[in-house]
Amino acid sequence: MARGFTMRRTVLERFPAGGPRGSWPAEEFARARRDEGTPAEVVMDLDSDVFLVVVPQQATGSPS
Repeated sequence: MARGFTMRRTVLERFPAGGPRGSWPAEEFARARRDEGTPAEVVMDLDSDVFLVVVPQQATGSPS
């Protein structure tokens, strides 16, 4: 594990995990952002039971 290294993400959109189409809406939204040049990806927030479309931000700190 790297110390002093923080990975941050910006949440672009949230989609309920209990929706009838599952992660599809989140995946479609992320694909549209990637088509625009934004490196979007889908992650699951288990605590909130939602799919998040996120964009990684530049890491801060230095790896050790």
